[in-house]
Amino acid sequence: MIKKILIANRGEIALRVIRACRELGISTVAVYSVADKYALHVRFADEAVCIGPPAAKDSYLNIPQIMAAAEITGSDAIHPGYGFLAENAGFADICISSGLIFIGPKPNMISTMGDKALAKATVKKMGVPVIPGSEGALKDAAEALEIAKAIGFPVILKASAGGGGRGMRVVRSEEEVEKAFLAAQNESEKAFSSSEIYLEKFIEDPHHVEVQILGDSHGNIVHLGERDCSVQRRHQKLIEETPSPAINEETRKKICDSAVLAAKSVNYESCGTVEFLVDNDMNFYFMEMNTRIQVEHPVTEEVFGLDLVKEQIRVADGEKIEAH
Repeated sequence: MIKKILIANRGEIALRVIRACRELGISTVAVYSVADKYALHVRFADEAVCIGPPAAKDSYLNIPQIMAAAEITGSDAIHPGYGFLAENAGFADICISSGLIFIGPKPNMISTMGDKALAKATVKKMGVPVIPGSEGALKDAAEALEIAKAIGFPVILKASAGGGGRGMRVVRSEEEVEKAFLAAQNESEKAFSSSEIYLEKFIEDPHHVEVQILGDSHGNIVHLGERDCSVQRRHQKLIEETPSPAINEETRKKICDSAVLAAKSVNYESCGTVEFLVDNDMNFYFMEMNTRIQVEHPVTEEVFGLDLVKEQIRVADGEKIEAH
């Protein structure tokens, strides 16, 4: 059984994990940069270890320092929270190789769903609807133009390793393709250290609907309804609500069932979110899967009366899902 968890994060999500651990009777270890010495997560955890200077790359992204903190405190498990190392398959692998429980999905699940082009190909095999576009990363702008002409403009170029609107360009004509491709590639390289770009048909004025997923190591995968996050600014979500006011009951069932199929494509474990775009005719398409607890998880908790962080810890400890 997990008795002590190191939280490889800071701020609100660290406090959220500390609360769940306290209610489960699990000890907590906070890590902090020099700048966060007096932060709330440091004060509320049972133990705290300084892991480096203020810059995130030297502290919260410093894997050797985090692993050293886990070792000296005798931690059983590491919870990555969201952001920082939460979707870093290499970090998850290091935790597991070091004999620690990584409170999240397995490394192969993170890497498969973290590559958007690969994720799209993987869920497509399960019959999940995907947006027409390239089968994988594009070789060059010429291939992008060829596919765009085949499926019709407008199209959108996206970073395979990205998110948050970075490495993303909408293209409405043949003349724009090469310039947009190079711009997306350059931005992706700077933001994600990967220049791989893929292409999709651009859905005009879509609704953005995401489904909360929970899976365990016993092969059980359930959904906990959907959240609508269509109100955004610069591809960043501003308002999250459930149930979605944009879809009918028939579409709701289909989209939630498809989310479960997407998760089953990698035998998913832990909390995750499958994101879809829904057009005005109620057609929906898989967009991506986030392999972590999300900022927006309390919206689902309020409706279902379930503590998702506790569930995440329980399934990481080998227990079966309690949610139904």
